[in-house]
Amino acid sequence: MQKKPPSDHRYDVAIIGGGLIGCAMALALSREGFSTALLDPAPTDARTAADFDGRAYAIAEGSSNLLRALGVWDQVAPNAQPVRSITVSDRTEGPVSPALIHFDPEDRDVTDLGHILEDRFLRSALLEAVDQSDVVHLSGVGAANVDVGPGWARIDDRISARLVVCCDGRRSAVARAAGIRYLAWSYGQTGLPLTENRSSLVWSEQNAVAAEIAGRDDQTYMAEITSRIAGRLGALDLAGKRWSYPLGLSLALDYCAARLVVAGDAAHGVHPIAGQGMNLGLRDVAALTEILTEAARRGEDIGAQMVLERYQEWRRPDATVMALGMDGLNRLFSTGSGPIQAVRNLGLGAVAASDPARRLFASMASGTVAGAPKLLKGR
Repeated sequence: MQKKPPSDHRYDVAIIGGGLIGCAMALALSREGFSTALLDPAPTDARTAADFDGRAYAIAEGSSNLLRALGVWDQVAPNAQPVRSITVSDRTEGPVSPALIHFDPEDRDVTDLGHILEDRFLRSALLEAVDQSDVVHLSGVGAANVDVGPGWARIDDRISARLVVCCDGRRSAVARAAGIRYLAWSYGQTGLPLTENRSSLVWSEQNAVAAEIAGRDDQTYMAEITSRIAGRLGALDLAGKRWSYPLGLSLALDYCAARLVVAGDAAHGVHPIAGQGMNLGLRDVAALTEILTEAARRGEDIGAQMVLERYQEWRRPDATVMALGMDGLNRLFSTGSGPIQAVRNLGLGAVAASDPARRLFASMASGTVAGAPKLLKGR
């Protein structure tokens, strides 16, 4: 049930974008006592449709801790598949023998390798939690412009808030109108994930090749997949609809403007090669919630520039390193050049032989390293 806005339409925080990160942000801030409005241009019925989004996410340990703290994890856990081990390999033929890195809790690389969870389960759980919370969910309501005045930001001359959080996707139009600049480029690739099965494949290809493969019938499509993965998963059957998404990088150069911040894909759109996009967005949720809560306890204006810059200083370095690291990995593994193949296999071999290196990579991906926001530690 959609809650009635207050008569003056004023809130502590207004969140633009009702996707996964927008919902999580609204829940986290509302639970800390902030009056919160969530503006979602898509009707709730559309977002909860089973075929709204076919993706599955790699939910890291820190992200599941946050979802547990928001009261969502117990609902999605029955549909979340624990990751028992991770193997990174390069099967390209070349002058250096193919190498692989294996992450396994039994090797004490990390205690929790995360879970795989389909979008449809997580999205429904978050929307249900929002509906049961104090968040005012304005379904079917978008935003085009934010005007800033003394102490307030006003969205489309109808809703006022001390702070506006843009969670409305890559290169947010609202954020750009507020002066946020972006670094962005296309990979010329398309992602092709399979849904509704315990095995979820994310396959990225050059656009022209991806379009040709996506146009094949199911039998020849599956024959190509079987060939590409060299039978490592045994006999395969296609379950459900096929999906494709354009891939590219988008990085906000600034995370804050006057009474406005960006989070989730509006702050950083990364290549899915390591499945870290969702986790980066939930780290934004945890960091901003902690900063605003501490600022409010000190009697500070939560929309003040010095408060928002703390969020920028905390989140921008982590997201930038991750985004550019994934960009580098994609470029490194997207070439069959002999010399580059040799270098990457030597690198994989070096990491595989180093216990500290494996543990460092695993802990960074988990989101629970020292200095991580409290919500990522379940607190």
